[in-house]
Amino acid sequence: MNFSPLTTISPIDGRYHSKTNELQPYFSEFGLIRYRVIVEVEYFIAMVESGVDALADFPKEKYDGLRAVCSNFSEEDALWIKNIEKTTNHDVKAVEYFVKDQMTKLGLEKYLEFVHFGLTSQDINNTSIPLSLKEAIQKEYLPLLDQVIDRLTGLSKEWKDISMLAKTHGQPASPTRLGKEILVFAERLNIQRDQLTQVPFSAKFGGATGNFNAHHVAYSDNNWVEFGNNFVNNILGLSRSQTTTQIEHYDNLAALFDTLKRINTIILDLDRDMWTYISMEYFKQKLKEGEVGSSAMPHKVNPIDFENSEGNIGIANALYEHLSSKLPVSRLQRDLTDSTVLRTIGLPIAHTFIAFKSTLKGLDKLLLNETAFERDLENSWAVVAEAIQTVLRREGYPKPYEALKGLTRKNEAVTKSTVHAFVDTLSISDELKNELKLITPQNYTGVQLVD
Repeated sequence: MNFSPLTTISPIDGRYHSKTNELQPYFSEFGLIRYRVIVEVEYFIAMVESGVDALADFPKEKYDGLRAVCSNFSEEDALWIKNIEKTTNHDVKAVEYFVKDQMTKLGLEKYLEFVHFGLTSQDINNTSIPLSLKEAIQKEYLPLLDQVIDRLTGLSKEWKDISMLAKTHGQPASPTRLGKEILVFAERLNIQRDQLTQVPFSAKFGGATGNFNAHHVAYSDNNWVEFGNNFVNNILGLSRSQTTTQIEHYDNLAALFDTLKRINTIILDLDRDMWTYISMEYFKQKLKEGEVGSSAMPHKVNPIDFENSEGNIGIANALYEHLSSKLPVSRLQRDLTDSTVLRTIGLPIAHTFIAFKSTLKGLDKLLLNETAFERDLENSWAVVAEAIQTVLRREGYPKPYEALKGLTRKNEAVTKSTVHAFVDTLSISDELKNELKLITPQNYTGVQLVD
């Protein structure tokens, strides 16, 4: 078969390609190679700037030409590297040869051996991968998450005055407002978003086993720790881990994935609530001409967007769970299990993108059915019992909870009439009776929490 969206194994690159293609520059094989080239080029320039004697006469006007190798990096360049890899059987070495080839074209043959000088492949991988992840999170993920948060915040304000029957343990409970229930999710997401932005994008950079062995033996007078910190922290914009083995220990990467998983779990919780509200007829859904809800039942309009989101979140969170538990564990100074696992970090983010976009689509299709809200409230007068017994407690009335328990647990419907009849039996003032009769399921909604 020819490669196409119809023949891909993963739906990320097939059915859902339109929802995930913005992630390709960061997590594809092309993206990984490009970020490796960026790190190699910036490292070479940093070596020149560090004052290494052998590079003292390097023509600094060539910096722009070197950086253009990165900015103009093409699929043809990536294929060149992949062809070299067929011989080297080592992906990072092939990148090194590519950079040397480009420098040769720039007339910089004299300086070729300072490309990848003193480094191991993990110095490149453990900087290029967190760099690509950082840029994907900042440029793609956070703006999409903010769309979800903004949409929920907007809906919370739009629906702030819609009274609704709460359900705790699936049973009628003290009424609430729909806008506040939506705001719950926006607030939860905002808190986790703040935590996400506090997790450093850590990087390992220190030679074959983290000690700058090769650098130190070649130039023992140089402060290589200071150089590494400046390169990683200031030039690449990452956070250099100070004491490492051959690889980054990935603890902060695990923290990042755990936070992404928590954000997904909040969205999944939202998806299930919206699905349930639709089943309760609190919402209808906008119809689109030509769409079919069921191949057998013409009347159906399924909550497929929330279901799609929930399913993709399940896949994403399973992958996040594996990444966060596996990556911080490696035998002795390093085994190779991290390498193949790191290549998959784009997968859970892609499934997350599918989920977020499906949730947004589902939210945009909702049509408020105020009749259903009013119906459930009017059929649940028992919920004002809490309000009545609390006011009676305020007034010092004896055993008000027990009195209301007797009213609400009879095997008969509790209605406005039965509640008011009960109030009339109480030995209290007419003024207090009138106060209690003003309480309804529609207005017993507490403090307005949405601005």
